[in-house]
Amino acid sequence: MIPPPEHPNFPDLAFPTPPSSLQAPTPPPPPLPPPAPVLGAAPPHVFGLEKSRLLKEALEKAGRIPSCKEDVKRLLKLQKDRFRSDLRWILFCADLPSLIQEGPQCGLVALCMAGPLLLPPNGVPLERIVQVALEQGYTAHGEMFSAANMGTLAQEVLGCHAELLCGGLGSPNRDRVLWHLVAGHPLLIPYDEDFNHEPCQRRGHKAHWAVCAGVLLGVPDVPSLGYAEDPELPGLFHPVPSTARQPPLLPEEGSLGATYLLSKQGMSWHYQLWDYDQVRDSNLQLTDFSPSRAADGREYVVPAGGVRAGLCGQVLLLTPQAQAIA
Repeated sequence: MIPPPEHPNFPDLAFPTPPSSLQAPTPPPPPLPPPAPVLGAAPPHVFGLEKSRLLKEALEKAGRIPSCKEDVKRLLKLQKDRFRSDLRWILFCADLPSLIQEGPQCGLVALCMAGPLLLPPNGVPLERIVQVALEQGYTAHGEMFSAANMGTLAQEVLGCHAELLCGGLGSPNRDRVLWHLVAGHPLLIPYDEDFNHEPCQRRGHKAHWAVCAGVLLGVPDVPSLGYAEDPELPGLFHPVPSTARQPPLLPEEGSLGATYLLSKQGMSWHYQLWDYDQVRDSNLQLTDFSPSRAADGREYVVPAGGVRAGLCGQVLLLTPQAQAIA
């Protein structure tokens, strides 16, 4: 018989030979990986939040952020030929924070800027407004093509009263809008944005949102009670705070160059003065969805009836809840 082969000399894998004193010590095992994150809804991405913070830091380093009155006076000095010299001017305005948008979040940014006037002292963070808009299905990427949804969102996040006006900024809504601004309440307006951020007419292809925080009225005479002339700009008057005053005489509709809206939007931290009729005309022609957006591969939340049904001729009057009840 052929003897069986000898067993090969394998090392004992179960009990290895202990290392000699000349060998390096065995390194410790690597640390365990961190636990997997708990699955859940990711926080909403807020376009432009970092830019807004950087902007705020830059403005604070440069000095105090100019108030609405200071910005308007700057505009009046730079563009003095634009304003009629045969009129005296009364400025009603309220200060708004500065936010710079990135992406299609102009409406949500405009609402956030209006927040301190509706829920003092600081309003609601932009992250919260974005989160609620996403949860309620009002938006997919920050866009807001429904003024009605914008009003509902404002009431949900700011606890304010929102009044949706249809039919545009002209009669019969014109006086209602102007008295709202004279009272110090914000107004949200969809319009077509030109290259310099002013209203233009592009049939809704450049649809944008702005918040109006005041009005500049050109009048033949200033009421005698409750107004003070600006020490730097003769002919410009401001209402005296905490003082009874006579209501101004509103310029008649069709009076050219006598009514300007003090506006702010998410593409610039400066206030702008827009001719009332120019804003009215831009708001009334929002009819079509932008072809460039239609071709960008994204899905947007657009109401039944499109841009015409959601934005055309519509504005939002926002009032703090306490004052709305009163």
